[in-house]
Amino acid sequence: MEEKKFDPNSLIGFVLIFGILLWIMYQNKPTEAELAAEKAKKELVVKEDAKVQNAAKLNVAPAVANDTLKLAQLQKSLGSFAYSATLASAKDDYTTIENKLVKLKIANKGGYIAEATLKNFERFKKGSGKLVQLIKDNNAQFNLQLLTKDNHTLNTKDLYFEPTLTKNGEDQILTMRLKAADNAYLEYKYVLKATDYMLDFDIQTQGLNNVLKTEKPLQLEWNLKTYTNEKSISYENRYSEVYFEYEEGKSDYLGQGNDKTETAESVSYVAYKQHFFSSILLSSTPFKTAELYSNNLVNDDKVDTTFTKQFKAVMPLAFKNGEIDQKMNWYYGPTDYKLLKSYDRNLEDIVALGWGIFGWINRHAFIPMYGLLSMFISQGWAIVLFTILVKLIMSPVTYKSFLSQAKMKVLRPEITEIAEKFKEEPMKKQQETMKLYNKAGVNPMAGCVPGLLQMPVFYALFQFFPAAIELRQKGFFWADDLSSFDSVYKLPFHIPAYGDHISLFPILASIAIFFYMKMTTGDQQMATPQQEGMPDMAKMMQIMVYISPLMMLLFFNSYASGLSLYYFVSNTITIGIMLVIKNYIIDSDKIHAQIQENKKKEPKKPSKFQQKLQEAMAQQEAMKAQNKKK
Repeated sequence: MEEKKFDPNSLIGFVLIFGILLWIMYQNKPTEAELAAEKAKKELVVKEDAKVQNAAKLNVAPAVANDTLKLAQLQKSLGSFAYSATLASAKDDYTTIENKLVKLKIANKGGYIAEATLKNFERFKKGSGKLVQLIKDNNAQFNLQLLTKDNHTLNTKDLYFEPTLTKNGEDQILTMRLKAADNAYLEYKYVLKATDYMLDFDIQTQGLNNVLKTEKPLQLEWNLKTYTNEKSISYENRYSEVYFEYEEGKSDYLGQGNDKTETAESVSYVAYKQHFFSSILLSSTPFKTAELYSNNLVNDDKVDTTFTKQFKAVMPLAFKNGEIDQKMNWYYGPTDYKLLKSYDRNLEDIVALGWGIFGWINRHAFIPMYGLLSMFISQGWAIVLFTILVKLIMSPVTYKSFLSQAKMKVLRPEITEIAEKFKEEPMKKQQETMKLYNKAGVNPMAGCVPGLLQMPVFYALFQFFPAAIELRQKGFFWADDLSSFDSVYKLPFHIPAYGDHISLFPILASIAIFFYMKMTTGDQQMATPQQEGMPDMAKMMQIMVYISPLMMLLFFNSYASGLSLYYFVSNTITIGIMLVIKNYIIDSDKIHAQIQENKKKEPKKPSKFQQKLQEAMAQQEAMKAQNKKK
């Protein structure tokens, strides 16, 4: 057999073929852009696969009824409610219902209100172009926790409802159904009337007694983070809190602070109040209990400018005959006393008018009086006229106080004489002073009583003005919003306890308070002698002349300018009334003559209080003498 020899031509051929293959591979190599595109495509596929898997778990992806594989996956995580995922409504969509006052967007996912916009109110200031939105951008959640008989724990906020919008006259009716089958569902029913902030809201089930565990009630959970809507965040936050009504007409509130909690029984409504606006859930059948929570979100009003409070409420919905049928209402609107009172559901109790006598004065005197005035004149001038009327009504009390001071001033020389005569016998000095008062027909407490009578009025007005939504974004002279501070100059720095701006009405009010106290302090010093063993009231009053205006200036700089306007006008009028009474009504000579005539008469029988006081003083004097003998 002939031996094969090495063929150089074959070697050259193999080399050429190998080179051609390398050239072809190089030419077909993908560019960096093509590689990046391919990588992105693969990542997208992975994300979509993950999204589908997560959606199947949470029922957040549409499934086709005849796709048995997807349906089986959904049934594993959702049980009977997998049916809801097979419907065309199983997508992130919204249904809008609105009237002249409010616009509401209800989400398919969760079936709850995803946006609540008040059409006639603007945020921060008039002309801002931003409407007040109590709910937006997932700041609220409404959820029922469902326990199924096939051992699933589901949350309605993660599930899709099927919307159906109809009309009954001018009423808009929106039903949102979370379906376990075509004739088995959980339904939210919203009914919005043509001109009302209040809407009907019913929760009911049909045919779910074989789907849900009915031994325990459903847990209703309502959360809300309240957006800021006013110019002063700290001021708005001060009046934002949870109110609730319990045990047939009793109302209460959770209070300020961090992580405030309370459990109440037989609760008929829960209100999330945001100073001038409120979100309220009411129930015709009171909730057996309500677990309430409030947390302050404003630690620094320069940084925390989006939200004021975090609110939460958890209430049970009891099954009856295996089904839920709870008749309720939603209210999204202004915290207006008259409007809330018109619903006859005790909602006006959420308006902070003060407790006891203070609230009574506001409800039955100041609100009707101020409401009548503001019907005919602007809010600023209504405050001025309102203040004048209040001061005129209280002028007899002011007169009594000044008359008492004038009488004490006339008696001052004799009181000083007694004090000097019995300076070594304090008890005897007190007894002789009381005899002089009784003989002259003067009551030393008469000057205090008028002041005490004015205190309820003073505090009631302090509560009234911050609660008056009528003042919101209403201007007066330089103040563009009587419900907020009237800044006339923005400071380039922040002063603790004062702020970063200068408000003018508090300055005017402080000046008026200074002159008022300067006048009254002088009269009181002349009228009231220094009592041995007692603090030097004259010095204390002299200090208060300067401290009170300073406190007014600091405390009210960020308060409602309407309140500062009231105090400025009130103290100015009081100064005028004092001058008139002092110079034209009270005659010191006549008072002195009257006292001298009283001294000639038979002394009046001491009152029971004076008798007991004299007896106590006599006992103390006797005990003192007995101790000296020992």
